[in-house]
Amino acid sequence: MTAVTDQDHTERSDQPGDADKARAAENPSAKAPESTPENASQGESTGAAHARVPGGDSSSRTDSRMGARPDSRMGVRTDSSAAWDDGLIARRVDETTAGNQYAVVDTRTAAPPTVSPLEYDGPLHSRLEALRELVGLSRTRLDSRTLAEAGRVLDEASARRRLSGQHTVVAIAGATGSGKSQLFNALAGVAISETGVRRPTTAAPIACSWSDGAASLIERLGIPPRLRRRPLPTGDGESQLRGLVLVDLPDHDSAAVQHREHVDRILALVDAVIWVVDPEKYADAVLHERYLRPMAAHAEVMFVVLNQIDRLPGEAAEQVLDDLRRLLDEDGIALGEYGEPGTTVLALSALTGDGVCELREALGQFVAERTAPARRISADVDIAAARLWPVYATQRRTGLSEQAREEFADRLADAVGATAAGEAAERAWLRNANRACGTPWLRLWRWYQDRGEPATGRLPSRTQADEEATARQRVEQAVRTVADRASAGLPAPWALAVREAAVRGSQGLPEALDELSVRAGVPTGRPPRPGWWPVAVLSQASMTILQFLGGLWLLGQIVGVMSPNLGVPVLLMVIGIVGGPLIEWSCRMAARGPARRYGLEAERRLREAAAGCGRARVLDPVAAELLRYREVREQYGRVVGARR
Repeated sequence: MTAVTDQDHTERSDQPGDADKARAAENPSAKAPESTPENASQGESTGAAHARVPGGDSSSRTDSRMGARPDSRMGVRTDSSAAWDDGLIARRVDETTAGNQYAVVDTRTAAPPTVSPLEYDGPLHSRLEALRELVGLSRTRLDSRTLAEAGRVLDEASARRRLSGQHTVVAIAGATGSGKSQLFNALAGVAISETGVRRPTTAAPIACSWSDGAASLIERLGIPPRLRRRPLPTGDGESQLRGLVLVDLPDHDSAAVQHREHVDRILALVDAVIWVVDPEKYADAVLHERYLRPMAAHAEVMFVVLNQIDRLPGEAAEQVLDDLRRLLDEDGIALGEYGEPGTTVLALSALTGDGVCELREALGQFVAERTAPARRISADVDIAAARLWPVYATQRRTGLSEQAREEFADRLADAVGATAAGEAAERAWLRNANRACGTPWLRLWRWYQDRGEPATGRLPSRTQADEEATARQRVEQAVRTVADRASAGLPAPWALAVREAAVRGSQGLPEALDELSVRAGVPTGRPPRPGWWPVAVLSQASMTILQFLGGLWLLGQIVGVMSPNLGVPVLLMVIGIVGGPLIEWSCRMAARGPARRYGLEAERRLREAAAGCGRARVLDPVAAELLRYREVREQYGRVVGARR
């Protein structure tokens, strides 16, 4: 028979009765056994055997340290002071299986073995780095609950990477009465986990390791030293499962809440899972909805075993196995058939041993590949990425188009009256031209009419409440429009972030635009004059002089100072009277182009000023949010796409 050693720290009973006290502490409901010669003899025979196990964790020190001496029954006998306590479960098994022998190796003074840490391949390493970057970029935009699963995966991947890469931790899980503990014992080759008709039988997880260096992995599972076992080397079995750490879990449907908590906690930490089902509960809704369906992404690191086929007559086992495969397929679990990667489905009987060898071979090959930890982490990344899909993925193109930017600038320009300012500047230029090139009589008349109007080149201040309210409404409408367009198609958290950035930037924007309309509008004073204006002014002055000369000439003829000659003075007056308006009209026609350009330039300056203010306050913060989303979207694509 295969023997078992306590893998890590050894619990000893230096005084008589310590074993009973330990048993009572583990099972308060159990009564302490009476001290009888039979019990003492049995405890001595089962607790005194020490075996030599290769490796740093299991070096035997029984000869010199423990005071061992030959024994006719066991070959080795220890003093009563070295009697050991292997826990309640081991003693119960020992009481019921007299042929099994257990040994304890004291490893408290032994140096821990050197193990190589786990190494992730390039694609998985890239996905983990992208996920870490993704979480870092999203912390200020997403709540902690949304990122909790991704953070847990990163923490577990980092923790698992620091531990042994030569070991694979496999948990055996199942419902009450499915026979998982019996299968655990069958794989170990010795009765380690307690079996029986009492439900639940397994109250705490038990770990069994086939090689040294797995102590840190088992400690990560929170399994105490008294529940850690190590089969003694037996040749083929030892080499076949070398590197395996097998964990027997409590029932996942146990009535004890603590048992279910053990199952959920350890299932999130192990590298692979063997699900044990029986012909009665293989279609249990709790198993499929709570465990198998959510773990569909872990198909490559799962085994589903139909136990107790010895209870099925004839071809019933194959029928149940086919129905089990159908249910797994409905759960979305890929089946490892025809060479495809996926879940291995087997039928066996842990009681009779039928099919156990096939499972041991499949498990040995699975452990020998040493890829289960990386596959488990990769599947965890897949699940975390799938849960983050609604907050990162979008089916349409997102961003702020150039057309949307131009329309936003146009709305702000309308709010500050850029078009009206340009028209006012054009009118001011024309008015200045008319005053410089018009006839004196017409200029005098216009001066009289313009006395009550604002000074040339100045815009009336918008002080009326209705005008201010209208401008503010236009600005708010422009901000809402650009925010809606920028956030269109984005996931809800990022769309909200874009809108909030736009709203924050719009605070104080109407007041800033009002200041710009005064500062960047039509400049005060007279508009600039073109080079031909002096010629036009001189020509207009000449026409006026001709009118005066003709008039004085006629006046001299009337008073008799000059000889009568109406032709010349009348001609001079006609030329002056007709030439003045003609020059004014010509100047007005010539001034239209420069006036138009002057007005457009004033409108352009005001539009650019309004667009710059809107860009700095609204568009740049919105663009920053969109850029952040594109960065996280790129990282999310690496998390999802690096696997493909």
